Amino acid sequence: MTPRISLVVTAHNEGAAIIPHLDRILDTVHVPIEVLVVYDTPDDTTAPVVEEYAQKDARVVPTLNTYGKGPARAIKFGIDHAAADVVVVTMADGCDDPSQIEDLARLVERGVVVAAASRYMSGGQQVGGPRLKSSLSRLAGLTLWLFCAVGTRDATNSYKAYSKKFVQEVGIDSDAGFEVGIELVAKARRLRLPVAEIPTIWLDRTDGQSNFRLGEWIPRYVHWYLFAFGPKLSPEQLTAKTESER
Repeated sequence: MTPRISLVVTAHNEGAAIIPHLDRILDTVHVPIEVLVVYDTPDDTTAPVVEEYAQKDARVVPTLNTYGKGPARAIKFGIDHAAADVVVVTMADGCDDPSQIEDLARLVERGVVVAAASRYMSGGQQVGGPRLKSSLSRLAGLTLWLFCAVGTRDATNSYKAYSKKFVQEVGIDSDAGFEVGIELVAKARRLRLPVAEIPTIWLDRTDGQSNFRLGEWIPRYVHWYLFAFGPKLSPEQLTAKTESER
């Protein structure tokens, strides 16, 4: 059966810690879904765990990223290899609420190109996590909402659903971290395409360590933050502009 939703889960040495997250996803989602667990190397500790899990549940697809290391390339690889028209991106750390996967996907099916799970709108919340990272993320999201009308108060959150067609048309230029989320919101804004959001409660991980590298990735977030502020572009103009900035 062709999946209605492709879920891209980026993983890095999660090992057995990913099992409860996969259990929650598959217990919660009731429509046809494929879960592409994407890792960068064959010796990633996530790989054997996911391969064993897939033997028991064919909805889980162990996926080796061959585009190069890093979350951005893993997300791009996952979206490119998704079978469904709607792709939801989440992390392997269990911080995101899997009960919202279907709601995010429905928004895309109704016509938005990006549907964001928002920690910073009414009903949303972030529990735990580094205070500086949280403050910068909240500031970026709310200022983009107020001054740029991007359609979400949480542009930096990676937990989003996308139209696969939209992503393939605009491309992913990020090549390092989790800035893919704000990149695609910024591109949707410059094309004046619809973006929507629903509230989410994000819980900081209790096992393992985050792979988010704040100091290294801030300049990349700033680039796409500033990119969102600008006149409407045609798809051709958007392509030319992003190519000229590489």
